[in-house]
Parts: sequence; structure tokens; C-alpha cells
Amino acid sequence: MIATTGKTNLLGLTQPEMEKFFDSIGEKRFRAGQVMKWIHHFGVDDFDAMTNVSKALRDKLKAIAEVRGPEVVSEDISSDGTRKWVVRVESGSCVETVYIPSGKRGTLCVSSQAGCALDCSFCSTGKQGFNSNLTAAEVIGQVWIANKSFGSVPATIDRAITNVVMMGMGEPLLNFDNVISAMQLMMDDLGYGISKRRVTLSTSGVVPMIDELAKHIDVSLALSLHAPNDELRSQLVPINKKYPLAMLLDSCRRYMATLGEKRVLTVEYTLLKDVNDHVDHAREMIELLKDTPCKINLIPFNPFPHSGYERPSNNAIRRFQELLQQAGYNVTVRTTRGEDIDAACGQLVGQVNDRTRRSSRLIAARELNADADSAPNAASAP
Repeated sequence: MIATTGKTNLLGLTQPEMEKFFDSIGEKRFRAGQVMKWIHHFGVDDFDAMTNVSKALRDKLKAIAEVRGPEVVSEDISSDGTRKWVVRVESGSCVETVYIPSGKRGTLCVSSQAGCALDCSFCSTGKQGFNSNLTAAEVIGQVWIANKSFGSVPATIDRAITNVVMMGMGEPLLNFDNVISAMQLMMDDLGYGISKRRVTLSTSGVVPMIDELAKHIDVSLALSLHAPNDELRSQLVPINKKYPLAMLLDSCRRYMATLGEKRVLTVEYTLLKDVNDHVDHAREMIELLKDTPCKINLIPFNPFPHSGYERPSNNAIRRFQELLQQAGYNVTVRTTRGEDIDAACGQLVGQVNDRTRRSSRLIAARELNADADSAPNAASAP
């Protein structure tokens, strides 16, 4: 557990919250904009460096406030240019943040929770169980840390980070308020000035909160689908038992309709060898999504220890993609990035304690199955 100072952490405050803070200490509201620019445009955490703020106010801020992001434990850079930060949050757990460069685009994959309660069978993060929700400062702090590493510049100048996706560790909609505040800061011109089209929230399907999302923000939406029918999806994504596909897709269509623009749902589908990569699965998917304007992102499985799954062959991936394309869908296959530093999709683990001992149970089950497979057949024994 990281010791807290009792001071107000300004890093996670949205513009209205920052203005309210300055009101509460008897200062003019315009100070909020000045301080936000120092924090988010220039990565400054030292009030003395905020030179257009009076010395008296700087001294006041030092006594009652702070700008404190998560502690950087490590930073790794892949051979393909992908970067991964491991950061420690107030609960004492660690989470991971990944930066993926691609041409002029730089996408930052941000975590919302330490661990995850949803336990999707093919995701390494889910095997840890849930540890804690991140605060708004800890969510936006990942953007702040990454931005500083490239040399913070005003939002009007070309930046390394052009896109942010809430696709890191955790289910964003289960940490709703803090994630909403952080995304508002991502899009605010006093924050990071990123277009709402370039901020994406990915969900495994928390239906009530998808409906709630439309009341607060209009970011892009991605759905972690991973199966074209309820029986298989309930095995891979257990939350499907509570919110089955018909209910989930209705909710996604309602959200997209509120945007009032020609924006489409992104459907994410992790391909698992001999599990959900058959021709029949592609055909089911074509039928399932026929009334949902969407683009499809196929993600070949990225292996992690004891998962029990394998990556499909390139031929199987291409065949699946072609069937969807022939039906008129816009389909891309995600290129695996950062695999040499365990930064690929589904591999994010961090250094979170396995509070539910899911990992140890998974290993034990794999070993038990292996022993059973290698044992002599009882019916043929002498």
C-alpha cells in the first residue's frame, strides 16, 4: 500500500472539478486552466515551475495539493517500437500501460483496474482475479507518464500519442466514474485534446453501464465479442451468462445511435485454434451482426503460460477474414506487437497478487488433465 499525503491530487480533476477546487480555496476560476495546462500539456508536477501562477498561490498549492501520478516501476521497449510501462498504484498493485506506434498513429492502451473480475478464459489479466479500481488520477496518470516520456508539448503540436484505447487491464465499465473522468481529460483541450473519435472504450458487455455511458460521454465503443453464439461465448466470456448476445448487441446499437454520426461499433474477436475459428463460426458471426453497423478486428491469440489455447494457422485466420469480407464487412487482422515484452493483447499481467488463486487452480487443472491423458486406459488394463 502506497502512503497517501492527505493533499488533493490535481492530476485526476476534470475542468469543472478543478474550477470547483479553486473556488473552494478562494481563488479565481481561470487558475484552473493555467494549472491544467502545466500538468497535462507540459507534464509539470512541481508548483514552483508554474511560472505564470503567483508565488503566493504556488505556496498555497504546495501546502494543500499535489500532482502525483502512479509510480513507474519499469519501462520496456520492444524491438518493434512498442513500449510497456509497469506502474504501481495506491493499492500497492501494479498495472501495465502499452504504447503501440504505427506510422503517424501512436496508440496508448490504458488500464482501468488492477486485475479483472470477469475471468475471460483466454486473457492473462483475468487469471489474477480482481484487486482494485484505479482512481481517475491513476487512469489519466498513465497518459501523463507516457506523454512525458516523449517530451510533453501543447495539444496543438504534433504528439506521439494520437489515440487512446481503454483496452488494458480490467473492465472499464466496472470502474465507471473514474474512467469517465479520465476520458473527459483525454478529450479536453486543457488536457490532451484527443478527438472523441480517437478515444475508445472496450467492454466485455456490461449492458447496464453501456446504456449509462451514453448519458455522460460520446467516445468510440468497442465490443469484445470473441464468439458468435451464446453457448460458446458463455464459456469464453462468463459475463455473457448474465447479459447474452441479443441483449448486449441491442445495448451497443442503442449507444451508437445516440452518437448521431456515421460512427460504427468496433467488434473485437480473438481467434483461438479449433475453438472459435471454424468456417461455421464465421457464418454465424455474419448472421449475428447483420443488423449492427460495425467493423471487425480479428485478433490472433497471443499465448501465455498455462492458457490451454493456441494461435490459429495463418491459413485459418485468412479464411475467416475472407468469409467476413465476402459478406460485406470491413475486417482487419490485428498485427501482434510487443510480444517480446509481453505487451501483446491478452498478455497484460503486471505484478498483481492473485487474490483468488485462479492461476494456481488453472495450472493444477492443466496438470491433472495431462496426467489423465497419459494414464493407461482402464478398460484395456489387464
